[in-house]
Amino acid sequence: MREQDIAKLEEKSIYILREAKSKFRNVAALWSMGKDSTAMLGLARKAFLGKVPFPVIHIDNGLDFPESYDFRDSLAKKWGMELIVSKSEIKEEMSGFACCGANKTDALKRTMKEYGFDALIVSIRRDEHGIRAKERTFSPRDRNFKWDYKNQPEELWNNYSAKEKGTDHVRVHPLLDFNEVDVWNFIKVNKVPVNPLYFAKDGYRYRSLGCTHCTVPLKSDADTLDKIMDELRGTKVEERSGRQQDKEREYVMEKLRALGYM
Repeated sequence: MREQDIAKLEEKSIYILREAKSKFRNVAALWSMGKDSTAMLGLARKAFLGKVPFPVIHIDNGLDFPESYDFRDSLAKKWGMELIVSKSEIKEEMSGFACCGANKTDALKRTMKEYGFDALIVSIRRDEHGIRAKERTFSPRDRNFKWDYKNQPEELWNNYSAKEKGTDHVRVHPLLDFNEVDVWNFIKVNKVPVNPLYFAKDGYRYRSLGCTHCTVPLKSDADTLDKIMDELRGTKVEERSGRQQDKEREYVMEKLRALGYM
């Protein structure tokens, strides 16, 4: 991708973040410590004079990698972020992955209600999964956190408000038009810190990060940002192939997303 195209992606994302901050009363962002949500926070710093001006939520099942917890704590301190850690339970649920499925959504529901957030910034991308490709930049959720993927609103950004009838909050997606290489380009150009698990060690690296119970590393020798991008340009392996939950049938992910899953 040419530099001017990347600049256009950044410009659009920054505009979306500023619109969200100005339009909604109480905004928060989800942070998994993965590359996408960290890049989103880097974009927020560009949009708001070097600061992340809203709380950052980590839904913690207690099973994340030690490197992820270290990265979370060090970057939150370095960037002066208001970090909210919301604990999720480990119990049987519909996707078959008690660590990261609907249980994380339940924890998010509790946190949203406790703090009264009316907008939630999430770093999903359309190219990640067929279900996520159905999302809109500003996507309303009802009082039960449900997403009506069969009845999507038009992309009329200036018309969205959590005060609309039946709306609990609005999901904001500033990275929808990025692809995987775009995210790494942004990280490289802007020198955004990144979770060390993405870089190859002993012939393996994590390409997509979940927790220790549902994520596996993939064979790779890419131990630098440039090598990661070169690897991605030549691979036919799906990005989330190391995420066991995404190997479930697509209708399960669709149900999870409809019920408020990230």
